Amino acid sequence: MGFEAARPPGLGLSVPKAKKTARLTLLGRSEAKIPSSPSEARLETFPNPARRNYSIHFETDDFTSLCPVTGQADFARIDIDYVPDRLCVESKSLKFYLAAFRNERAFNEAVTNRILDDFVRACRPRSAIVNAQFSARGGIALTVRAEYPAGDRRRAGRNGR
Repeated sequence: MGFEAARPPGLGLSVPKAKKTARLTLLGRSEAKIPSSPSEARLETFPNPARRNYSIHFETDDFTSLCPVTGQADFARIDIDYVPDRLCVESKSLKFYLAAFRNERAFNEAVTNRILDDFVRACRPRSAIVNAQFSARGGIALTVRAEYPAGDRRRAGRNGR
């Protein structure tokens, strides 16, 4: 008995047709080059194969950007969690997009928020969180968390009010 026959009806799962994924330019191509900046990178998407709410988690410990003042490398672990709507982000394009930050000079807070903004622009998820854990420099580690849609701003105010 094949998978299709064994699957309970009504799950809403389907396999995207080849023509719908034809816009994926990086997947399956070993000659692709990492863009020189995030502005040149493209987060590629494909149709969400399910109708239900479910979450997708991406993580990498291989992220670097540059301090805007000193030019020194900032190393980070980047976690992206999202609930897709109509589109999912293709992982190789995400890898190339994140790698394009290697020459980007920006504060950690700006980098994290840009990743979220670009991610949301690419796939319009139901929700998304980017969590960036930057390695310690000067004895202090920094973690930045950006959410879409934005969380309760009142909680983010002074003294937790």
